[in-house]
Amino acid sequence: MPVALLALAVSAFGIGTTEFVMMGLLPNVADDLGTSVPTAGHLVSAYALGVVIGAPLLTALGARLPRKRMLVLLMGLFTVGNLASALAPSFGLLVAGRVLAGLPHGAFFGVGSVVAARLVNEGRQARAVATMFLGLTVANIVGVPTATLLGQHLGWRATFLVVAGIGVLAMGALVLLVPHIPREAGGGLGRELRALGGRQVLLGLLTAVFGFAGVFAVYSYLASMSTEVTGFSETSVTVVLALFGLGMTLGALVAGPLTDRALRPTLYGSLAALAAVLVLFDVTVHVKWAALVTVVLLGAVGFMTTTPLQMLVMNKARHAPTLAAASNHSAFNLANAGGAWLGGAAIAAGWGWTSPTLVGAALAVVGLAVAVTAGALDRDGGSRVVAGAHWEHVPQHQDAQAAGHTRGD
Repeated sequence: MPVALLALAVSAFGIGTTEFVMMGLLPNVADDLGTSVPTAGHLVSAYALGVVIGAPLLTALGARLPRKRMLVLLMGLFTVGNLASALAPSFGLLVAGRVLAGLPHGAFFGVGSVVAARLVNEGRQARAVATMFLGLTVANIVGVPTATLLGQHLGWRATFLVVAGIGVLAMGALVLLVPHIPREAGGGLGRELRALGGRQVLLGLLTAVFGFAGVFAVYSYLASMSTEVTGFSETSVTVVLALFGLGMTLGALVAGPLTDRALRPTLYGSLAALAAVLVLFDVTVHVKWAALVTVVLLGAVGFMTTTPLQMLVMNKARHAPTLAAASNHSAFNLANAGGAWLGGAAIAAGWGWTSPTLVGAALAVVGLAVAVTAGALDRDGGSRVVAGAHWEHVPQHQDAQAAGHTRGD
């Protein structure tokens, strides 16, 4: 795999850390800023709001920028957002900082996915995209638990200062390692919008909204389930979350080769497996060892859906894939918010702490139904989509740094 993918993975690591670490820091933030934990929970929603707004907006604004320059600028905005969060003197300004940090998230992964796919030969694009996503999954194993402990001992502001430092490191890696990626001839915002409006692209985004909501219906309350139902201590919750991250990493490693081999079957299989594991978790959550095994499985099958979904929308918008790829992350964050809301509603209705597992399973089944419907309606590629078949591969003997300077990137 090209070394440029390392720069994308480092960036994804920083993004994944700041996205998920707030869930573990809510009590610290609430105590420091004099608010309640439920109110502090709006900081999670604020980041998701930034992703939903920023993915299409920033991608549209940067439609004519060279991809490498766009990646560096997006990571710069990410760094500023985390620095603003660290220095925020009030809760309201912290909310604003979280929105700012979330704005570049979807656009970065959209542009980064296109760049990753262009760096490798045909038939390996999904593996390249999955490699970038590994940074996101490793963040849940290492970044989030470490940043949470840092925030608990040195204060939550220290966490966001460190994440801002990761952003600076990522910017340097992008400048040094990512080559110039020529834009497709005839590209532009109009073409990106037309591609985004395609039926198969919209059905892919709808699949992400419902299917991935099944993951977050449970993940959002995984800590509470672990303590209230399984019987783990609060100090053990970080281990549970790290095991979920381990599962995500395994899922990303498996999803890349499978998606390159057979995209739609991988998507169908991962959504079906997600529904089954969520139903299983409703039973195993009561037994400690079984719950831990199921958490790993949940992370694996949940994240296995991301690579085929990303490649699907990129392929169906193949002549102008960037906006569709970025919008997919808006869909993932709508799934985040919607899944968390529906899972919380089930708990609030008195259905019990384990009720989000069955809510999540139902959402995964709806996502699978949308995906199967889209496959049946697809008259352009059938069940086998060749990832990136219309994209020009960037030769790997090209010097990344020299190319960036000599071609105006």
